[in-house]
Amino acid sequence: MYSWFGRGKSLQVAISSCCLIAFTLFGYDQGVFGGILQSEDWLMQFGHPSDSKTGIIVSSYNLGCLLGCFTNFLIGDPLGRKKIIWLAASTIIVGAVLQTTAYSVPHLVIGRIVTGVGTGLETSTVPMYRSELCEGRLRGRLVSAEVLFVGVGITIAYWFDFGMSFVPGSVAWRLPVTFQIVFAVFVIVLVFGLPESPRWLYNHDRAEEALQVLCTVYDRSETDSLIVHETSQIIEAIALEESNGKFKWRNILKKDAVQTGRRVFLAWGVQFMNQAGASIWLFIISYNVGMSPRLAQILGGCINMMFMFGYLLPSFYLDRMVRRKTMFWGCAGLGVPIMMISILLSFQGTSVGKSTAAASVTFFFTYMLIFGASVNCVPWVYVPEILPLEARAKGTAVGISSNWLWNFTIVMITPIIINRLQWKGYLILMATNFAFVPLFYLFYPETSNNTLEDIDFLFIGGASGLPFGSHGENSSVGSEKAEKINTLNAASAKHVDNVPQK
Repeated sequence: MYSWFGRGKSLQVAISSCCLIAFTLFGYDQGVFGGILQSEDWLMQFGHPSDSKTGIIVSSYNLGCLLGCFTNFLIGDPLGRKKIIWLAASTIIVGAVLQTTAYSVPHLVIGRIVTGVGTGLETSTVPMYRSELCEGRLRGRLVSAEVLFVGVGITIAYWFDFGMSFVPGSVAWRLPVTFQIVFAVFVIVLVFGLPESPRWLYNHDRAEEALQVLCTVYDRSETDSLIVHETSQIIEAIALEESNGKFKWRNILKKDAVQTGRRVFLAWGVQFMNQAGASIWLFIISYNVGMSPRLAQILGGCINMMFMFGYLLPSFYLDRMVRRKTMFWGCAGLGVPIMMISILLSFQGTSVGKSTAAASVTFFFTYMLIFGASVNCVPWVYVPEILPLEARAKGTAVGISSNWLWNFTIVMITPIIINRLQWKGYLILMATNFAFVPLFYLFYPETSNNTLEDIDFLFIGGASGLPFGSHGENSSVGSEKAEKINTLNAASAKHVDNVPQK
């Protein structure tokens, strides 16, 4: 297998760089539009749109993202991971050009939708691609690093918009929108020199090429125990998943030997948790805290940076922190600051209303720090790893579609809820975060430090660690296979621990 970036560590750095830039692009796309909505030239160009029309313009991006996930459901598995990433970045470029050249609302909305389609393709493929090209013991921190760079992208977009807000004319908003093309071009160039996912190659009967990819990525020979261990696990998993026949798209919710349907629902649910505790609720500080628009804009940028700083912890330590505990403490931790925000804002209209509202800003910062370190990070890692290989492309598309569906819903309903309920609206967010703790405890197995193929056996051997187990239809078969895999794991782990990485 030929690679632009050599073998081993240099190739792994290139793979990580491509994925990190792709998610920086995702973050930039997420953040860039919010900062230009108050631009005088933008408002004049589009006829000072009403709040409802502005809501449609903004949320059309989320609908495009949802459409991108549905598109990936149909074409993701036939095309493969690399081609989808290339297609996603190319689509984003087309959407950025359409937005930059827009002189009417319909033109702008079409550009937003096209950009969203590219983002939907990107977000439902990149974490999966990264997960399939790394060791299980590193997967948590590597995929978490991608989510860290979402925060980096949002921060770049926010402060770029803020700086351009002092510039007159259409360049104040057209230049920030155009700038996303820079990230997309880097992704397109890098992805051409990277290998295809070995899991996808094995699943499409290209075993020899898949073996070459594994040897090149890890810089090891075909007889090395790590390579033998990975290949045997992938082949075992494919055989197990096909024990009831070749997978078909209509089986995506089927209760089969590896509980595909249940796992897809878990992926969908964990992204719902991400958005139901979402930071979109917090982008209303100027309305509830009563600060001037300029001060609120500066504080909003600083709060966004706390979101990015929160990501640093899982980016280095998620594999030690483990997924379940991070979600338990994250959801519980989010409930406390949002409760304090609600209490402090309840004094509005009284003699101490202004001072308590100012004090609530502290808890906005705290909320965003915890959110970035836990509930917004784990779902992006969890979705691709919880799914079986046969259903991973389609299942990831379904799981990530939950993110965009609920993102769209929250964007539409949050202003209404906050305007009508005021401080009481935050109690809804508090309740949902506290409710997620028992849900995750009861239904979500721990996946940290397992290979992607090991996770199949959590669902068929009753070894998931959940309170009620997770026995599948063929648990006796699964237990036997799981025992074989665990033997391989032990032998391989012992070897890997004693062999220095090249």
